[in-house]
Amino acid sequence: MEFKTYPFTAKKYAAKLPQLDNGIEAKRHAVTIVGGGPVGLTVALGLANHGVPSVLIEADDSVCHGSRAICISRRSLEIIERLGAADGFLTTGLPWAGGRSFYRDTEVLHFKMPQDDNQKLPPMVNLAQYHIEQFLLDAAEKKADLIDIRWQTRVTAVDSRADGATLRLSTPEGDYALNSDWVVACDGGRSTVREALGLQLKGTSYEGRYVIVDIELESDRPTERLAYFDPSSNPGSTVLVHKQPDNVWRIDYQLRDGEDAEQAVKPENVFPRVQSLLDMMGERGDWAPIWITIYKANALTLESYRHDRVLFGGDAAHLVPIFGVRGANSGIDDADNLAWKLAFVVQGLASEGLLDSYSSERVFAAHENLSYGTKSTEFMAPPSFAFELMRKAVLSLAIKHERVRSLINPRQTSAITYNASPLNAPETMSSAFTAGPVPGAVLPECPLTIVEGGNAREAHLTDLITPCFTALHFSEDGQVPAEFSALEKTLHSEKLPFKLIPVTAHLHPETKSDHNWDHTGRLFAMYGAKPGTVYLVRPDGHVLGRWHAAAAADIAAAIHHALNT
Repeated sequence: MEFKTYPFTAKKYAAKLPQLDNGIEAKRHAVTIVGGGPVGLTVALGLANHGVPSVLIEADDSVCHGSRAICISRRSLEIIERLGAADGFLTTGLPWAGGRSFYRDTEVLHFKMPQDDNQKLPPMVNLAQYHIEQFLLDAAEKKADLIDIRWQTRVTAVDSRADGATLRLSTPEGDYALNSDWVVACDGGRSTVREALGLQLKGTSYEGRYVIVDIELESDRPTERLAYFDPSSNPGSTVLVHKQPDNVWRIDYQLRDGEDAEQAVKPENVFPRVQSLLDMMGERGDWAPIWITIYKANALTLESYRHDRVLFGGDAAHLVPIFGVRGANSGIDDADNLAWKLAFVVQGLASEGLLDSYSSERVFAAHENLSYGTKSTEFMAPPSFAFELMRKAVLSLAIKHERVRSLINPRQTSAITYNASPLNAPETMSSAFTAGPVPGAVLPECPLTIVEGGNAREAHLTDLITPCFTALHFSEDGQVPAEFSALEKTLHSEKLPFKLIPVTAHLHPETKSDHNWDHTGRLFAMYGAKPGTVYLVRPDGHVLGRWHAAAAADIAAAIHHALNT
């Protein structure tokens, strides 16, 4: 059987040298990002949204090749949309909202992710990483004045200091050094920057191994996550199947104890297992292999993501098991959290302590993700006889007992709430809410009508979030207290990006003031809001504070506290 190639052609990029002075780049940079994968590109786009330039160092000559991340969550799509890069994700990606798990030949779980009329984006889309990187790269190339991408450039050494860092770089055109005020390491699980600083990931590495196979197969089967436990096609194993665009299918199957990994990835051993799986699934069409590799689950993280002027994100900061699709998605969340904070620090609008909150929030998120990922890993690939016995009991009982089926749920990735963030504005008893997102949580989605210049258009709440602090002011008529308008002018005079947005319970066509109408009648109730309620939102869409009877001083204090933590 002949191997096919992916239905995607990547553009190749040449290396280039900047202007040098005795082997050192003449210009010192504010931010240098190492790694041009999804996380590095997201950081660069996030900084560019705030007007902050960056240099992005990438060792390869194009976007990635092979089977890597394939599932992008709603939260990641929301972030990517704010970066202006979501169109390709939504037109090319295959949306899905749930999946099925089978024990031998019996379906034991049909799960669905949260999806209702409030949502703008699907819970998940399947999309190969080369597409993910290409769509982000397309957006980055439109901002070439702020994002300088250096292809075929490898980091060979890092000299980190309290006031910046010097990177030693190697290219086919020659070697040079680069000085930077800040370095963001997004260079993957084998991070050169992490190794250069002598840092180690800590946690658990699992013995269970999975063979990953991409195949080409034309099928009208719906897009959903499929999991097979102890299937007849591969007894004693666990198999995961994901449909991707362009008739590409991703198959992950667990190796049995004692199987030799080197032998397991040989085509003559892989092809019969794939054929047996497709036969079991009832897929009778012709298929062809594209890619074969092997995977081992790790649940590891750095203890801190900030080391002087070097910051870590994505796989360079943590390695999360693939189960629950938290790898790339958690990295995109890292990038979104970091970009606005680093931009404010670079622009002199915040103290460096704001970057410590990046580390504390995202290390907390990593432990949350690792906790869920570990539970899923221990179920998907039992690390001991006791775990295997427990899994067999759960799967057997789930056939007839519906209440047991929740134990099989893969716990798909979801947005993390930073409950203990040092940035959160404290809540008082007098402003107690009965509903709505708490400080540290992301904004729940809801449709609304945006009225601008007398013209109305339907939109969603997250459309209102831009690269600034946003105060959502709830009222009956859209009238904003004079002190809030004065606050907006004061913050702008301090160069702090801030926007005050009126949200009204009723449409007021007679007023010339712009406002946002809760036309479904759901938004006020969802947020526990009443006239006078204010939600203060960070540039990354997390709630900073909320008040039922806010004063302008409350909002100003919350913003200044966050920026000077």
